[in-house]
Amino acid sequence: MLYVDHGDVATSAGAGAGIDLCLHLVRKDHGAAHATLVARHMVMPPHRDGGQAPYRPPTPAASAVDDLLEWVDARLETPLSVGDLAAHLNVSPRTLSRRFADQLGRSPGAWLLERRVVRARALLEETDLPVEVIAARVGLTSAVNLRRRFRDRVGTTPATGKTAWSSSMDRTGRCSS
Repeated sequence: MLYVDHGDVATSAGAGAGIDLCLHLVRKDHGAAHATLVARHMVMPPHRDGGQAPYRPPTPAASAVDDLLEWVDARLETPLSVGDLAAHLNVSPRTLSRRFADQLGRSPGAWLLERRVVRARALLEETDLPVEVIAARVGLTSAVNLRRRFRDRVGTTPATGKTAWSSSMDRTGRCSS
């Protein structure tokens, strides 16, 4: 609910909801057409139902996870376990897993593997480094492991993907299609 109107008392929570309440009062006092005109001038919808989730500032736990994500991104080449990530935040692996599930919808291990595959794909697209070197740079340790993880997540092998991506780019690095 964005606002409440009890006839003699109307109240809202937050600035955005206050605008919704003002448009409601204009609609009530001057009609829907006038409220729609005012809303257009404000570049606002004439009426919102209030079904959307309210904005909530990030919690300290969310901020800590954001900091952890940056920390991990800078260390992808390092062998990292869920225990290492949890230790960095001074929480148990179970607490870390719950925070990841709540905030990212996946486990820390799944997120870490996804980041490694994304970084590997970027290196395949942007460099001529061999697969073995890329595997080491993204923390997947071997070309065999990189190929397997890459195929599972991207649907192709690194070599096939690199060929396809390079043929769709012109000499300036732009897509030719």
